[in-house]
Amino acid sequence: MSMIPARVGLQQRLLPEYRAEFFDILATSCLQGLSVFAGDPCVNEPVETTRSLSIAHYQHAVNLHLLRGKAYFYYQLGLLIWLTRWQPQALIIETNPRNLSNWLAINWMHHRRRPVIGWGLGVSSSNPLASSIQHHILRKLDAVIAYSKPAAQQYIDAGLHPERVFVAANAVTRRPSTQPLEKPAAFKTGVPTLLFVGRLQPRKRVDTLLRALSALPKSEQPHLIIVGDGPDRSRLEQLAWSIYPQALFVGARYGADLTPYYQEADLFVLPGTGGLAVQQAMAHTLPVIVGEADGTQSELVRSENGWILPDPSAQTLTRVIRDALSDLPRLRRMGLASYRIVSEEVNLESMVETFVQALRTVLR
Repeated sequence: MSMIPARVGLQQRLLPEYRAEFFDILATSCLQGLSVFAGDPCVNEPVETTRSLSIAHYQHAVNLHLLRGKAYFYYQLGLLIWLTRWQPQALIIETNPRNLSNWLAINWMHHRRRPVIGWGLGVSSSNPLASSIQHHILRKLDAVIAYSKPAAQQYIDAGLHPERVFVAANAVTRRPSTQPLEKPAAFKTGVPTLLFVGRLQPRKRVDTLLRALSALPKSEQPHLIIVGDGPDRSRLEQLAWSIYPQALFVGARYGADLTPYYQEADLFVLPGTGGLAVQQAMAHTLPVIVGEADGTQSELVRSENGWILPDPSAQTLTRVIRDALSDLPRLRRMGLASYRIVSEEVNLESMVETFVQALRTVLR
């Protein structure tokens, strides 16, 4: 892995649990250290955060959340104190235009002739004020790291030079350390098995999955295993009892305890948002069906290994599941394609390499 002979700072609104391993791996490439500056979510915001990093340094920010909805902005107290103490030679910040303290960070770094890299999902268009702020921020940056190729093109269209725009596909797991699973040539017990893994909350749209499966002809209805727990579990169990009683709720499972469920499954389905388990499923040689989410799924899910739902309706999900299960040899080939993608392209190691490349470019 390439090394960066510099001290690096990285600003985030939050420090999600799933990002901790990435920051620690990136820190091993920063010879003089990596410090992450991040705060806490809004009250009742459905995201699991942490303040614990094993290798990278963590500095807690005080997030002031202002207004709500499309008018939401936030300000991070302690930013300049952190920069002064850490003295980063390069800084990575979110391109989130709702962060009103980004300007302070950019000006502080550029006053000392130090580069700033943005990292984000693309150019915002939902709020005219936020979009205007973001365009001003982008013009100040020395480079941008995008989550996906479409996001990268948005940054280029906004005026950034293509050589200063990098794509680091959104990864949450390491490159698989085992060989791809050998799936049988026929469905076990003659019936396919679908798998959902995730926190049971409305935005995952497990209810849509249950309705979609109940609409299939009885002879085509698969087994469904739902792994996870959360505030929506009771409602979903009641719904399953009334319209799809063959659904099996097994509760939350983590780490190695998830492996048997991935091994048993023929197809992974996540109709809603989020989805850290998608890459884990792909590493276990599973084809996947996912919701459109934030656009980063396009780097992970392609026609060769799965389906991205074009709309959130149960009718569409029924059609896609029926198509997926209609051709078992194709399904197995798509599972192998999933494994290849997370092994060769979308993994934490590749993501870190892109960050290192961007840092080396701006530090020249």
